[in-house]
Amino acid sequence: MSEENRSQITAISAKVAEVKSEIKKVIVGQEEMLDQLIIGLISGGHVLIEGVPGIAKTFTAKTLAKLISAQFGRIQFTSDLMPSDVLGTSIFNLKTNEFEFKKGPIFTEILLIDEINRAPAKTQAALFEIMEESQVTVDGHCYPMSDLFFALATQNPVEQEGTYRLPEAQLDRFLFKVVTGYPTLEEEVKIMELHNEGKMKAEITAVLTTAELMTLRTEAKKVVIDAKLLDFIARIMDKTRTSPDIYLGASPRAAIGIMHAAKIKAILEDRDFVIPEDVLYVAYPVLRHRLILSPEKEMEGLTTDDIIKLIIDQVEIPR
Repeated sequence: MSEENRSQITAISAKVAEVKSEIKKVIVGQEEMLDQLIIGLISGGHVLIEGVPGIAKTFTAKTLAKLISAQFGRIQFTSDLMPSDVLGTSIFNLKTNEFEFKKGPIFTEILLIDEINRAPAKTQAALFEIMEESQVTVDGHCYPMSDLFFALATQNPVEQEGTYRLPEAQLDRFLFKVVTGYPTLEEEVKIMELHNEGKMKAEITAVLTTAELMTLRTEAKKVVIDAKLLDFIARIMDKTRTSPDIYLGASPRAAIGIMHAAKIKAILEDRDFVIPEDVLYVAYPVLRHRLILSPEKEMEGLTTDDIIKLIIDQVEIPR
């Protein structure tokens, strides 16, 4: 990579550090979640956040959006939500004697979908075209989304009453599934201190413009990834499709997602080239929502992450 491109990577790394520094004013811990959200944001790949109630999933997503001078929208998914409530609808204009399309809340730059698994299949299906093609087709007319469009969705893994399982085709359209857990003892004390001192409402300063974010996305594609690492990713994908432990393996979209995400992980580490550790880091959030375990492995109590580790251990890491 040229010296000019190397300096651009360094500048991006510094900008990412600035974003993390700002968000840590109000978010305690959750380092892995923050890194994965930033990777998703820069790559333009949508992110699904899963965790129990009260661990700041929605708050973190809203805070991240505030760090960018971009249009932000939020939709609370419920069991009675209809596709038109999300996409918009055509309304007859008596003055012009024509139908006019009134855009729904989906038309924004950064979108937070809260409790995405509470909407029925019909509404979930309305998101397919948006998440993959960044456009909406209504009444035969195509309406493009913003080039910046980035969706963050949250879901609760424990309260299943009144929820719907997300279709596999929709899950495959999320780059990452980020799983968050409870804070450590020290982190929980710090959280209470921030609330007690009223600092959870600290002023967050936007550190990225939409133009800068689009530039970051362009520059990230220039990070070098060796052919051996591409072969490494492909071998992992092949193992997910042939393993007897897995009922449904990963799609080619997952392989592309790992490649792009690994490049951005390298940038976070201030490198202009990908190393195997970058691939291994992003493999888990890219794959965990795409794989369906065999009934036998589910009965044994194994998780998707357990199987991903077993698969990776079977593939020789290039050096």
